[in-house]
Amino acid sequence: MGPTVVPSSLLDKHESAHACYGTRPHARCAASERAAERICMTTGLDVFSTLHDLVRRAVEGLPGARRGSLLIRTGRRLSCRAIVGLDGLLPGRVNMPSDGGVLSASAPFGPAAAPEAAHGPCLVPAAAWYQAHLPEVAEAPGWPLDGVHVHVVPVPMFGAPGAYLALEQPDAAPLSGPWRALVESIAVSVGVVLERRGLFEEKAQSAQELRLLEEVLSSVAESVDLLELIETLADGIRSVQTGPRWSTIDLAILEDAGGEGRVADGWRGSDGARGQPMIRVYKAPRRPLTAYWNNLRDGALAAGRDLRVGVEFRSVMSAAAAAQEALLEEGIRRRVDGIAIAPIDPVALEPAIDRAMAAGIPVITIDTPAAPGSRSLLYVGTDNRAAGRIAGEAMLRLMPQGGEITVQAESFAVPNAQGRIEGFREAIAGSSVRVASLSENLFDVESAIALAVDAVRSNPGLSGALGVCSENGPSLGLASMRLGRSGDLKVVAFDLVTSTVAMLQDGVIHAAIVQREYDMGYRGVQALYEMATRGVPEALADLPASRCIDTGVDLVTLERTPFSSALSDHLASSSARRIASRRLGAGGHERALDFLVIGMAQRESLVDDERAPVADDSLVGRVMRSCSSLVIDTASSEHQRFRDVAEARRSGARTLVGVPLLSREAVLGVLVLASPQPDACSATDLALIERVAAVASVVIENARLLSRIKERTRALESLSSRQEALLETIAAMSSPVVPIARGVLVMPIVGALDTHRSGRFIEAMLKEISEHQARVVIIDVTGMAVVDASAANHLAQAARAAGLLGAEVVLVGIAPEAARLMVDQGLDLGAIVTRSTLELGFSYALGKTGGRVLHGRR
Repeated sequence: MGPTVVPSSLLDKHESAHACYGTRPHARCAASERAAERICMTTGLDVFSTLHDLVRRAVEGLPGARRGSLLIRTGRRLSCRAIVGLDGLLPGRVNMPSDGGVLSASAPFGPAAAPEAAHGPCLVPAAAWYQAHLPEVAEAPGWPLDGVHVHVVPVPMFGAPGAYLALEQPDAAPLSGPWRALVESIAVSVGVVLERRGLFEEKAQSAQELRLLEEVLSSVAESVDLLELIETLADGIRSVQTGPRWSTIDLAILEDAGGEGRVADGWRGSDGARGQPMIRVYKAPRRPLTAYWNNLRDGALAAGRDLRVGVEFRSVMSAAAAAQEALLEEGIRRRVDGIAIAPIDPVALEPAIDRAMAAGIPVITIDTPAAPGSRSLLYVGTDNRAAGRIAGEAMLRLMPQGGEITVQAESFAVPNAQGRIEGFREAIAGSSVRVASLSENLFDVESAIALAVDAVRSNPGLSGALGVCSENGPSLGLASMRLGRSGDLKVVAFDLVTSTVAMLQDGVIHAAIVQREYDMGYRGVQALYEMATRGVPEALADLPASRCIDTGVDLVTLERTPFSSALSDHLASSSARRIASRRLGAGGHERALDFLVIGMAQRESLVDDERAPVADDSLVGRVMRSCSSLVIDTASSEHQRFRDVAEARRSGARTLVGVPLLSREAVLGVLVLASPQPDACSATDLALIERVAAVASVVIENARLLSRIKERTRALESLSSRQEALLETIAAMSSPVVPIARGVLVMPIVGALDTHRSGRFIEAMLKEISEHQARVVIIDVTGMAVVDASAANHLAQAARAAGLLGAEVVLVGIAPEAARLMVDQGLDLGAIVTRSTLELGFSYALGKTGGRVLHGRR
């Protein structure tokens, strides 16, 4: 190989590159950082292609170099993220990322085959290097050749070697002069790229963790929906922890003795005091479908709270329109004030929409436009053609040299997919990017993966892929990983489901077009509110003539670029908005309004209904007994005697993790995670899972306490109602009103006459005087316990009140002791007529009313 001209831009970094590995091992030169920064800003959509390009530059710039690779340190292992020069040596591609082996036991950060590389560049035999870190190459027939060596250069990141640049050369001659400067300067550039990426990854993880904890805390309710809780936990953990690749996440909840699914108070050990505990296991879906619709629901409910109106969110799992039609008919029967629907099949649902409109119920569509000519009043959602153009522009940036791409959608008959594909084609028109194939998976996830694999495998020259719907992007990303095209195949996806977040962080998906589904729900309810309160014509007059409210989209990439938002920024703003939306809104319309919002996807039942006892030697049993977390390597002989570990191993799990849900030192349940990767759970990963479990414990415990408070409140309310009824009966019996003659009433008083009872007594007396046209009211105080100053005042008030209606009060039955007390205290009953007995009082009353007493014999 002839002499190679070293680029002057790289030679300029000679001194700084030496400084990185000499007396100042982790110093940076400003020129290297600026160069790397320019690389990042121009290729921010495709970090791993940038890294591949840097490795290629190193291979092309060194005399005799033919192959190169980049291995990034992740925990105690290395991950290969770029390989150059293996074409023709291996029968197929090496999947990216691939396992790059372990670190050295003797050097904390050094590779197993080259521990000394942790301290600076070194040479190692190629056979040893490939055997330890790239076994695919070591197993290639006739390779590596004798005498071939690998120059291993550490990549400085945050003050320590974070990756290794490995360049194969035909002999053991050390690099010197400008060649060493070239390699080390490229290593510095790689380090800057990885550091920048690491910072964005860390921010994204922090934002995801905050959002996860906020979502779990918001689950506090009278009774926890454990299906929703485990789905939230699993979705969040998988979004935050992309490395472990958790294959299953289960929630084993301790049940009470009744076995009715209620959460028990907790298990404090295996001493037999509680007997053998029973659990119920809730399994999280591997690919949850509800995140998008949960966000839309949250937006609708937040609008309901702010406007102080009733909002009910209903959804269906079936892909048939009949289920949504039934919900529309239910809304018509209930006479709701408005309906917002995301139509599965706009054409099939139009007759039901027409019936609702004919019944005077405003109907709008969200997420998906109505059929042409529909009577629905408004569409609130994404302008899909505009979103498709944004996707096309992103693809053009990812593929400046052009190339062929494949497009996958859930169904070409869906209006959303049609609009996005049309907009995408408009954006790439006139460029060298060409759509080579299209496929639709018809809402079947497994079919989406199979179609994606077939599209990539059948076209080796394929350069890019567009996932039109939420499941299509991850399917194309998975296909690129399986076929060794990870990072190389440029993937643009729609929506930010959990797997899309993970693949963005891994560089498998390069960009995501993220809809604002929360805004769809919120603004949809707002529109219905305006129609219900102002009238439909007035509300529509303020809307665009197109009768379409475009909620917009965001272009999200891992790193921030001049034309996209960073994943971390998007997640943080989304979380902040969700927290703020949970406040109660002020104001609201004076009339109660009820709106119905109909979505598409609802989770399937994920619960294992079989209650099972907890075996002491199971993972769950050991975690519950110790009240501490447990991480198990299923390949370890130490754990092979445990049946559940052996079963997990046979099912492909290599790492098992059990984390207790603790409440006041008692165990409510265990969060169980499994991964096919060895050493999948680092100390940092475990700490996060424990934080999530702690928050979940608070949610479950708070829900249990709230449930008990509700039960106690209901019991007290029932007791209070019975007590009030009893008091009413006693009051009625202690102060009855008895008409004994025309115009004459008798009201005996039994017990004490306090202020509260006096008011009721006077009210009843006045009512009876009015009804019976009474002229005399005889108040019999024979049964009063005490006639003191307060009682005398109440009696005087009664007499004055009766006088205002033209009736006279006669007080009878004052005991001698009471009379003496009243004289001693100087109490004055005013002009109230008194008689010693009821008989005398009755005689007086008859005299006043013109009656008389007739005495006769039988």
